[in-house]
Amino acid sequence: MTTKNWDDYLRDHGVRITPQRQMVIKAVADLEHATAEEILNQIQLVSSAVNLSTVYRALDVLEDIGLVAHAHLGHGAPTFFLVDDRTHIHLVCDICSKVTCTGANLANELGMRLDTEHDFDLDLTHLAIHGTCSKCRYMDTAAYI
Repeated sequence: MTTKNWDDYLRDHGVRITPQRQMVIKAVADLEHATAEEILNQIQLVSSAVNLSTVYRALDVLEDIGLVAHAHLGHGAPTFFLVDDRTHIHLVCDICSKVTCTGANLANELGMRLDTEHDFDLDLTHLAIHGTCSKCRYMDTAAYI
């Protein structure tokens, strides 16, 4: 989504376009998956006038209108990302913390079974699966012992 489309999205949802919100959206888009603190650090490369509470307020508004979502990818702070038409699953490497995304279609069977067997509707925007990425999986672990 381009900056113009972000502005249209905000307008369409009755949200005022502010420079702070625009900076937060751009930082989230540039970083792809980032904590509020990482978003703030990215913004402060161009503007020192934004603080952490402003970032959190902007993220709350953007999440309320469905432009941004968050996931808990580890034990730390939530990670924010832009929502698009491609719902995805977060694959988190427990060794290097790399986050890779894959299409939600991998979870279709799981979602159907959860619905059928437990009357539970799976929310894929918050789904993170932990494991080991290919780089770490085949890394010579003896060098690190």
